[in-house]
Formats: sequence, C-alpha cells, structure tokens
Amino acid sequence: MTLRYWHVDAFARRPFAGNPAAVVLLDDLSDAARLQALAEEIGLPATAFVTPDRTIRWFSPGAEIALCGHGALAAGHVVLAREGGEAVAFRSVSGSVVEVRREGAGHALALPAVPTRPAARSDVGALLGADPQEVRASASRHVICLFDDEAQVRALAPDLAALAAGRDDQFICTARGWETDVVSRVFVGGPGAREDAVTGSAHAALAPFWAARLGRDRLTAHQASARGGDLACRLDGDRVWLAGGCVTVAEGVLYLPG
Repeated sequence: MTLRYWHVDAFARRPFAGNPAAVVLLDDLSDAARLQALAEEIGLPATAFVTPDRTIRWFSPGAEIALCGHGALAAGHVVLAREGGEAVAFRSVSGSVVEVRREGAGHALALPAVPTRPAARSDVGALLGADPQEVRASASRHVICLFDDEAQVRALAPDLAALAAGRDDQFICTARGWETDVVSRVFVGGPGAREDAVTGSAHAALAPFWAARLGRDRLTAHQASARGGDLACRLDGDRVWLAGGCVTVAEGVLYLPG
C-alpha cells in the first residue's frame, strides 16, 4: 500500500522557516493507531491526514491534535495546488469546519476567534523568566502575557522543566513589534514542553486581544521563534483570518503493509 505525502513549511516565504507539517492523502481516517504511528514515523510537529471528502485529522508524534492551524494551512496549500480552485473547507472529526483560501501569493486560514479575560497567574513570572504587565486567559488554556517591548519577548528564557511539570497551557508572550504591529513567542506546557515555531491558534487569541488595543481589525504579526514566521491577521466577527505563505520542501510516497 502506498500513500502520497508532502512536507510543507507553513507561515513561511522560504524553506526551513515557519512551522513544518506533513500532509497525507488517504481514504479512511478511522484507524487512529495507524495514523498515530505514521505521524510518529514522519516526525514533524504535525501531520494532517485528509480524505477525498475533505475530512481531516491532525496528529503530532505523540498525540492527536484537536485543531492545528499550521497543519490546516499546509493541507489547504496541497489540495489547492493539486486541484485548483480558490478555497477549500475541511471538516474535522469533531464536526468543526476550517476554511483555507488563496490570498495574494499565499493562503489565508479561518479559525474561531479565542476570547480571553483577565487572569490571576502568580506563577507566570517564574515559568517564563520575567513578569508580564498583564495576563489574560481563555477557557481553552491560551494564556496571553503582555510584555513591555519586543526586546523583552525575545530575551525570555522560560523554565522548560517547570513548564513540563505543569498543565498543557499555551503561554503566548507578546508585545508591540519593531517591524510588525505585534510580536510573540509561544511556549507550550505539559509533557513535551517546548517553544512552538509558528502557532495559528495563538494568533486566533492575539488578533482580538490586539484589535481592542490598536483600534483596528487588521494587524501584522511576527512569531520570533528560531525558525520565525509572519502572519497577516484579520478579525472578522467571531473568526480570525490568518494569512501567510507555504513552501513545499519535500514530496514523496509512504510504503505501508497491507
């Protein structure tokens, strides 16, 4: 049995930037154990599995992901390049619909906007290595930490061991940017704690957060990870459109038994 797959750098204008994802086309998504084994073998931060009827599931090497922004963008990039058209909608196994459209030289992804509210988190300074001006959190464990400036965000040195011992919160560290409206770094807690390269879901929270402060619904953003990534964000009611480039860096065939 053979399966086609693509390695795509999402939210990137050049290879080896942005956030890498694999896209695998197959007919049946029911065997979660096989999908998990494939994602582990491929070894990228996310693998998107897509059927001809546009059902989609995402897996990291360690677990299934309920919603993966850069994996959805990568899947849209592959499907639109193969089949043409201006837009494609994917339905996750949970029933949520994610749309990807062509936009300029890249693509735009629609995600549900993530509202946040003030949160009392006395542990944040110790976890991140600096105290933010303000902390807000969502019901889905997005924790926005507002810092003084971009230099402070870039200088953060979080305690990854302490993050790993805690919950799987997503710490979104942000400030006004030097060359973009906003800058961020994102640290994920829980087992496998890490810095994320470019995080679509984080910007679904950052867009309404910054739109309220800047007084406009469009903003440019840079995620200042080692790989780095750039996004154009637009708040559209209860959705956020995230636009960015995608670069295919590899295409191949998976050989499976059966």
